[in-house]
Formats: sequence, structure tokens, C-alpha cells
Amino acid sequence: MHFRRLKVRSVWRAELQMEAMRPQRPLQVGGVPCSAPCRSGVFPAAPPAGRGCSLHPLTAMADGGSPDCVTEHERILQEIESTDTACVGPTLRSIYDDQSNAHKRFMEKLDVRIKNHDREIEKMCNFHHQGFVDAITELLKVRADAEKLMVQVTDTNYRLQEAGREVTAQTEEVYRCRVQQRNMAVTVEKLQLCIPVLEMYSKLKEQLVCRRHYAALKTMEQLEKVYIPRVGQYRFCQIMAENLPRLRGEVKEISMSDLKDFLESIRKHSDKIGETAMRQQHRTFSSAITKQAIRGRHSLNTHTHNGVTMEDDTGDEEEADEILTAQDLVDFSPVYRCLHIYTVLGDRETFESYYRKQRKKQARLVLQPQANMYETVEGYRRYFNQIVGFFVVEDHVLHATRGLVTRAFTDELWNMALSKIIAVLRTHSSYCDDPDLVLELKNLIVIFADTLQAYGFPVTRLFELLFEVRDQYNETLLKKWALVFRDIFELDNYSPIPVDTEEEYRLVVSRFPFHDVEIDQDFPKKLPMSQSVPQIYTQVKEFIYASLKFSESLHRSSTEIDDMLRKSTNLLLTRTLSCCLQNLIKKPHIGLTELVQIIINTTHLEQGCRYLEEFITNITVISPETVHTTRLYGLSTFKDARHAAEGEIYTKLNQKIDEFVQLADYEWGMVESDGRASGYLMDLINFLRSTFQVFTHLPNNNNDHASMSGKVAQTACMSACKHLSTSLMQMLLDTELKQISMGAIQQFNLDVIQCELFASSEPVPGFQGDTLQLAFIDLRQLLDLFMVWDWSTYLADYGQPTSKYLRVNPVIALALLEKMKDSSKKNNIFSQFRKNDRDKQKLIETVVKQLRSLVNGMSS
Repeated sequence: MHFRRLKVRSVWRAELQMEAMRPQRPLQVGGVPCSAPCRSGVFPAAPPAGRGCSLHPLTAMADGGSPDCVTEHERILQEIESTDTACVGPTLRSIYDDQSNAHKRFMEKLDVRIKNHDREIEKMCNFHHQGFVDAITELLKVRADAEKLMVQVTDTNYRLQEAGREVTAQTEEVYRCRVQQRNMAVTVEKLQLCIPVLEMYSKLKEQLVCRRHYAALKTMEQLEKVYIPRVGQYRFCQIMAENLPRLRGEVKEISMSDLKDFLESIRKHSDKIGETAMRQQHRTFSSAITKQAIRGRHSLNTHTHNGVTMEDDTGDEEEADEILTAQDLVDFSPVYRCLHIYTVLGDRETFESYYRKQRKKQARLVLQPQANMYETVEGYRRYFNQIVGFFVVEDHVLHATRGLVTRAFTDELWNMALSKIIAVLRTHSSYCDDPDLVLELKNLIVIFADTLQAYGFPVTRLFELLFEVRDQYNETLLKKWALVFRDIFELDNYSPIPVDTEEEYRLVVSRFPFHDVEIDQDFPKKLPMSQSVPQIYTQVKEFIYASLKFSESLHRSSTEIDDMLRKSTNLLLTRTLSCCLQNLIKKPHIGLTELVQIIINTTHLEQGCRYLEEFITNITVISPETVHTTRLYGLSTFKDARHAAEGEIYTKLNQKIDEFVQLADYEWGMVESDGRASGYLMDLINFLRSTFQVFTHLPNNNNDHASMSGKVAQTACMSACKHLSTSLMQMLLDTELKQISMGAIQQFNLDVIQCELFASSEPVPGFQGDTLQLAFIDLRQLLDLFMVWDWSTYLADYGQPTSKYLRVNPVIALALLEKMKDSSKKNNIFSQFRKNDRDKQKLIETVVKQLRSLVNGMSS
């Protein structure tokens, strides 16, 4: 408690001292300064706090305590006065830690310090009391004046308020009018900003209704960038701004829908577009074919066109009409609008990607052919029309738009399409067996390629494909002409052509280049060849012209066309015609007379090959002396056929001879001969004579034919005689024949004599000396050896060039002698009792031994 009192008094004393140090202001009463000063003028300075109020040390010592103790208590008191009450604990604790009576002395010191403070406070209050009383007195005087002033101010304020009430009312009216005027001006200003926005939005709605989508997008862009930002704080503008993306989406959907309709439309109109484009190219193609046909008719006056059926432009009503273009058939505006719309919307890449993707799908659909397309030319025409229409549209889009499709994209589409087209045509053309259909297909391919080439698409691979189609066309032509040749050969009578008048002769030579040196000879007469020769020659020319049709408008040089014609003609001659001739020659109903006529016909056809080369030269205007000109191989073809016919003549003659020889019925054990030749042999000789007369009855008005027929007859006659001689020799040496009598030898000798007489009678003219008789020389020497029984001469002269029996083989002689030996033993049972017979038998045995030794010597 004492400590608290000490603390309060210390603080109060300090505040009084600070108030005394503050400068004095005059007192105001009612706003007027008071001139009455305080009694002392200024407050006396307060005594200093702290040690200035502490007791003197001597006083403390008089009270009872040492100087050190007094000093310590002073310090503690100063700490109490200067320290916060909450922190005085440690200071007080130090009091109790000292001497036992320190507490008491400290309390006494504390009471003294409190009393000093009380005295100082009392002095200070007494010093300021008079001034305080004076101030209160002055304030009481001013209060009456202040109340009077308050009444006056209130009255003045009332009168002022009453006087300004009307002014205030008018001022408020003016203010209200000014506000209205300002609001109206602001409203007009804002309306002037809003009206264009509303007008543009109304315009936008009208454009959307009228489907002017590109203009609508431009209007939206102006609204969004120019108009709406000016009045964007209004709700309706915010609604407009929120609607613009939706409207853009609607425009985008509508334009995409229009694009889909356009894609569907061009898919349906591709056929018509392609037909229109190809029709224009077809006119150029038809003109080229017409010129080629005129030149062909000039070279072949009697040629009949049997090729592709082309549309006749003469009198065609469409010729006079204006050709419609792709723009006339299809409205491309949806593509342009959609492209512009997506460009404005910043989504052009999406549109381009979608368009290209859809066109690729449509391209794949267009490239799919019908299953039976190869059956008619209309199937191919529709297929080509659709493809041309597709790429005509793409070419138009490429040039009419900027970047919607690029040249790289169209080239990619075309390369993909070209590979598919080539595969389809290669597959379907292989099913065609009609050359007219293949030719029409070729013409369509050429028109198709030329049309697309005019639009800038590369078509080299299509023309390369035409070489494959040309091979297919040639194959179908060869098959067709094989049937033609077969029909000609079946209908031919294989007899010389009778000519009764010169007109008939001129008619024949107009079809085949036959030149008769005896033109002035009186009619009627016969030409050496049969009717098949001019027919075959004419058909070969027909084939050449048919092959030429394929070469038209292929953009090939005359040299290449000439080479193609010659190669295809060579195939016709060396394969088709040669095969037909070979089959004809092998037919069983073809006799010797027909074979002879075939030989004559092939000779004339061989001579006609050079005229075929001239015919090709007239068409292609390529000289046959050109270095790389292909030659016709007809010479070898007809030579092979002629050799085959000659061989067939020899074969048939030999077969006929074998048939007669099989009729031989010798009695090999007969004692004596009949004295005349065998009947089968005489029939055979008569047959040979009549057969060889066919060669002599051939027309002799041509030396070449006479020479040819003579050579064939000589060869056939020599072959027949040799075969007859060989057959007779084999008859003697037949292993089944065990015994031969001398009478049988004599009878056999008579038959050989008839053969020799036939050979010496010159059945075929042209043999020199005994050339034909030499065919029977082996038989003659063998029979003479047995008939004369001149074994001593044979054995003595064997091996000598001058031997009389030079052509007798000891093996053959031994085989025949053994058969005679066995026959002698069987027929002359009692011959052993006759000396001559015994000697002859011994001689035979001796000759057999010597012949065996010769045979053994030959084998060793």
C-alpha cells in the first residue's frame, strides 16, 4: 500500500511539474481573451523527480542506519518510482534478502518519502488555486453574452431559411431539368451508337434468311469488332454477342449441308460431265479416223469396214449445238461459299480436309466397275464418262479456288485412279473375244486419254496399256481369222479356177495379183490355183486393215505403225494360216489330188507375199528398204506347208502301196510260176499310173508350176518305187515265212519285172536314164542270183566294185537261201536217191557255209 501511494504521488508530482513548465495562454471568455493574469504570472517550477526529493544522507543516518544502508534504500526507492508496478517484485525481494531489521528501516524511509511528496503536492495546489478561481469567474460572465448571441444567430438563420426556400425550390427544378436534359443528350448519344448495331443485326437476320451466308459472316465480323464494342455495356448487345457464335455455327452447318448436296450432285452428274467432255474430244478423234479410213480405202478399194461403230457426226443435231461445260451442268457456288465461309471462320483447313476426304471416297466409288462391264461397249463408256467427269470437276475446282485442292492432291488422286483403271481394263479386256469390241474399247481409251491429257493429266501409262490391249486385239483377230481360213478351206473344191471370159479373169486378178503371160489366149481356160487363193489373199489384206484400225490415233510414228502391221501379219501367216494349212493337210479326206492343189496354192500365196508388203508400204508410206523394217515371213510359212503337203503325198502313196501289198497272196511252195504277174501288183501299178497322171494333167501355162509339179511327181514316184521295192524285199525276208520254192521265186521275179517295166515306162517325165529303175536294183540282183544260181561269181567277186551282184547283202542272201534249202528238203523226199538233187543239196549247203563265213567276217 505504501509503495502504491509512493508511486501515485511520484506520478502526480511529475505531471504538476510538467504543467508548470508549459507556457501560459490568456483565458478567453466568449471568444474574447481574458487580460487578468494569474496571481504569480507563471507557475513555479516543480521540484525534480527522483533523487531531488530524496532525504539527505545525514538525515537518514540520524534516523538510525549506516550510510551504506541509506544509499541502498535510496536506490530501491528510485527504482520503485521509476519502474512499472508489475516489475517491482525483484526490487522488493532485495529488501528482504538484506539484514533482519532492513525491512523496518526501509518502511520508515518510505513513509518519510511519501510525506515529502504530500507536502510538495499541497504547495503546488495552493500555488495554482487563485488562478483557477479567477478563470471560473470570467467564464460565468461570458455565459450570458453567449446565450444572447445564440438567440440572435437562431433568428437570423430562420429568416435566411424562409427567404431561400423559394430559391431552393426553383434551384431544384432547374437542377432536375438540367439532369433530364443531360440524360436526354446521353440517351440520344447512346441511341446513335446503338441504332447502327441494331441495323446491322437486322441486316444480319435478313442475310441469313436470304442464305447470303458469306455476307452474314462479314456482318457478324463488323458487329463483333466494330459496333458491339462501342455499346458492349448494354444487355441487348451482350445477348447479340452471345448469339453470334451460335449463328456462326448455324452458318457453318448450313454451308456444310450445301457442300454435301453439291458433292451428291456432282456424283450424279459426273457421267453427264464426262460424256460432254469426251464428246468434244471424240470429234477430233473421228476426224482422224475418217482421214485414215480414206487413205485405207485408197489402198484397198474393195475393203469393207467391219470395225468399231463410231457416232456419225454428219447431220447430228448435237454437232450444231453448243457444247455444255462443267459449269453449265453443275453449280459450283456451294463450294465457293463454303470455302469462303470456312476461311472467314478460320477453319479452312478443316474444310479442305473434309472436301478432299470426301472426294477420295467418291473417287474410289467411281473407279469400281460393273461386274459385266466387259460385255458391251456401253459399260466401258459409262465407266470412262464417270472418271472423266470426276477429274474435270477437280480440275475446275483446282483452277477456280485457291488451295482447296492442289496440283499435288489431284496428281495423287490421278495416280491412284490410273493404277486402278489399268488394273480394271487389263482384267476386263482379257474377257473380250470379239475384236470389234476390243477395237471400240481401244477407241474409248484413246478418247479418254486425250480428254484427260487436255486437262493436264499424264496419260503415258494408258498408251502403254494400249500395247497390251493391242496384243489382246491381235489375238482375237487371229482367232477370228482362223475361223475364216477354216471356212475357206472347207468350202474350196481344190481344183483350178475356170475362167470363161476376160471379165471373169479381171475379177480374179483384182482380188489376187496373178499375172498370166498368155493373157491373150482364147477363153475359156483354167487358172492354176483354186478359189481359196484369192479368198485367203483378200482376207489377209482385211486382217492388215483391221490391224491398222487399232493403230489409228495412237500418236505413233509411221515407222512404228508399219512395224506393228508387219508383226501382226507375220503372226497371221506363221501361226494362224500355217496352223490351218497343217491341219488341212492332215485331214483324212484330203486326197493326193487335193494335196497337189494345196502345193500349187501355197506357191501362189508365197509369190503374193511381196504384194502384201507393197500393200503395207502404201498404207504406212514406209519404204521396205528402211533399215529396221520387218519382213514378212510368208515364204517360210508356205514353204513349210508345201513341204508338209509333199510329205503327206509321199506318206499317203506309201500307205496305199502298203494296202495293195497286204493283198498279196503268194503260194511260196509252188513248183512253177503262173507265167503272169500277180493281180495285186498289176492293180498297184495301174493305181500309180493314174495317180501320177494327176501331175501331168496340171495346167502347163506356167513354167514355175510345171517345174514345181514335175519335181513333186518325180520325188513321189521315186519314193513310191523305193517303198514298193522295200516292201517286196521285206515280204521275202519275213520271219514268219519259213520256206520258199524256186517256183515262188520265179513268180516273184515276174512281179518285179512288172515293177521294172513300170519304172522304165517313165510314168513321170524328167528322170534321166534308168534312174527310176535303180529303186529295184537290190531286188533284181538278188533274184538274178537265185534264178541263175551264179553263186561262184557272187562269192568270187564279193566286195569288188565291179561285182555283178554288188547290191546283194550276204545276210539277205543267206536268209533266203536257208528258206529255199528247207523247202527243197520238204518237197523232195526222195531227192536224196537222185544224184543231181544230192549234188544240188550239197552245193546249197556249201554256199550256206561260205555265206555264213562272210556274215561272220562282216560282224567281226
